[in-house]
Parts: sequence; C-alpha cells; structure tokens
Amino acid sequence: MSDLPPCPQCKSEYTYIESTLYICPECAHEWSRTESADAASTEQTRVWRDANGNELQNGDSVTVIKDLKVKGGGSNVVKAGTKVRNIRLIDGDHDIDCKIDGIGAMQLKTQFVRKS
Repeated sequence: MSDLPPCPQCKSEYTYIESTLYICPECAHEWSRTESADAASTEQTRVWRDANGNELQNGDSVTVIKDLKVKGGGSNVVKAGTKVRNIRLIDGDHDIDCKIDGIGAMQLKTQFVRKS
C-alpha cells in the first residue's frame, strides 16, 4: 500500500513523487506536497449537517424528508420517509452518496434528509 495521496483531479491511486511534486501518471496532473497537506487539513474540517442541523458522518443512516424525483429514471420517485443506510459523504452539490433499495446508487443533498 502506498502512503501517497490520490490525484485530486482524477482520484487515481498511482501517484508518484518527483523532486518536490506529486505526479499522476494517468492524467499528468502535478501538484506540490504542501498543496496536498493543505487539502487534507481542509477535508478534515468540513462538517456536513442534515436538514435539522445534526452533524452527519460516513456510515450514518438518514431518512428522506421530501419526495424526490429521480432524474433519468422515468417516473421513479424517492418517497418521503425512505430510510437510507450506510451513507458516504462527498464534496459537491449533492453531498451524500448512497444506495436506495429499489432504485440503486444515487446522490442526495443533505438538505433533504434527517439523521435517523
């Protein structure tokens, strides 16, 4: 196992060090070692909160509080009250990555869930 950080652009785990830079062989992105340390400390300070203001963490269970239409799924809807287990928090507009029974893998916004 490598102790090197993954590439911040393509998330490749095959990074290597050349002088004072980390380099990704897959997308050719280069970044400094200090930039990587700053990103790691910023990632640790990010706090995700549900619609009620409760702090969320990876592996939590949440309940959807509003009917949500599924894009590209025709007439699929995630009903209010649907329980989602073992969430994973990610950066971006939709900050919860999860699997919902009967629908599959999808991403949700924290503003539409509450911690169970």
